[in-house]
Amino acid sequence: MAIHKILRRSLSAEKRTIEVPKGHLAVYVGESEKKRFVIPLTYLNDPLFQELLCQTEEEFGFHHPMGGLTISCSEDLFIDLTSRLSRA
Repeated sequence: MAIHKILRRSLSAEKRTIEVPKGHLAVYVGESEKKRFVIPLTYLNDPLFQELLCQTEEEFGFHHPMGGLTISCSEDLFIDLTSRLSRA
C-alpha cells in the first residue's frame, strides 16, 4: 500500500527510535494506545488535517505526554485521512 510508504510507525511497546527525515514530523495517534507515525510537513497546510488538529486542541488542549504532537483519534481515521492527503 502507498500509505505505508508515506507513514512509518513504530510500536510503542518496542520504544525504538526512528529517525524523522527532513521535511517530516512525528505524531502520536490513538485513543488509548498511541502509535507513532511520521508524516510529511505538507500535511499541516491541508484544511482537513488542520480541522483534525483543531478538534484535538479543543478536546484535549496542548498537553502532549508522549513528547511529540499527540492526536487523539482512531488510528483508522488517521490512516484514512492521510491516505486521502497522499493522493492529492
